[in-house]
Amino acid sequence: MKKIAILGSTGSIGTQALDIVKRNRDRFRISALTCGRQTELLVQQIREFQPEIVCVEREEDAIELKEEFPKTDIFWGKQGLKQTAALADCDMVLNALVGMRGLEPTLSAIRAGRDIALANKETLVAGGEIVMKAASENEIRIIPVDSEHSAIFQALQGNQGQEIRRIILTASGGPFRGYTLSQLSRGTLEQALKHPNWNMGNKITIDSATMMNKGLEVIEARWLFDADPEIIQVVVHRESIIHSMVEFVDHSIIAQLGMPDMRVPIGYAFSYPERLENDCQEVDFLRIGQLHFEPVNMQVFRCLGLAYEALKKGGSYPVVLNAANEVMVQKFLEKKIAFIDIQNTVEKVLEEHVPLYDLSLEDILGIDKEIRERLSTWE
Repeated sequence: MKKIAILGSTGSIGTQALDIVKRNRDRFRISALTCGRQTELLVQQIREFQPEIVCVEREEDAIELKEEFPKTDIFWGKQGLKQTAALADCDMVLNALVGMRGLEPTLSAIRAGRDIALANKETLVAGGEIVMKAASENEIRIIPVDSEHSAIFQALQGNQGQEIRRIILTASGGPFRGYTLSQLSRGTLEQALKHPNWNMGNKITIDSATMMNKGLEVIEARWLFDADPEIIQVVVHRESIIHSMVEFVDHSIIAQLGMPDMRVPIGYAFSYPERLENDCQEVDFLRIGQLHFEPVNMQVFRCLGLAYEALKKGGSYPVVLNAANEVMVQKFLEKKIAFIDIQNTVEKVLEEHVPLYDLSLEDILGIDKEIRERLSTWE
């Protein structure tokens, strides 16, 4: 029986993870659950899965939950997330948190000796070097949950030690695929939230529309697979059937395919190295007929190019990229800025940044805070 703690249990990844646990109760048990403010759904999850530890964002919610679940350890806030990740009696921590707040709990879980199922991009975008170093020192396994990185991870099974020529990340192109810069500048929130293939949370859906999501994945791939930025390529594949590919030095390419369904990579992370049966839709090649590929227009979707630039410059640049993007995406979701303002502002902030190198955790958190405070009043 594998015991699992889920950070972010009420979000898209978290709810799908619990669906997998529900279908495989003979294999998995939930030891901890955390959420932000969706406490009504969390209450239902606590009743069904009986975790020993729960964490919420606000103290007042923690007090109310303690009254209803007196035998459950209830934590709250940023410190509570770190406590939950470190104290949960579990074999694996699924980090399905959104944004930069996922970094410190990941490190807490690693230092406590827990394997990580990682669905939080920002953990490696902002803190890749220190996270991977901590994982190595503590002999912790980090298994990616993003469909693209899971595909690469799967393609590498049985090929450890083989020289890689290319890592090919596929992108659907999002709702604005094929747009000109002029068309993109008129993109609305309603359009941006209509992803053609995936059902995801709002933040990641907007990141997909700007192509920043793919940029963050490039940085993630650099750390997960110890890959030079030059060998990581992005191609638009609108069907989202091929989730990513690895090309070896003999030009052989191994790809992982499947219908768009996050339960597959989540389940694989939970059960690795075994595979779980599921009721996901199978690929009908005869119905699909063709798979299409095209390059990313980085003159239009500038965020992907900015991510490559930040990765190659290194140091604090990825931290700044991530923080600026998070703030501007939230402003767009609140309808305070135009869609095109996201990439324009991120680019401007990166141009003005004076970098730091050899970053500590405190450096990363300080730079992140500085950028957020600066942009909070950005007009």
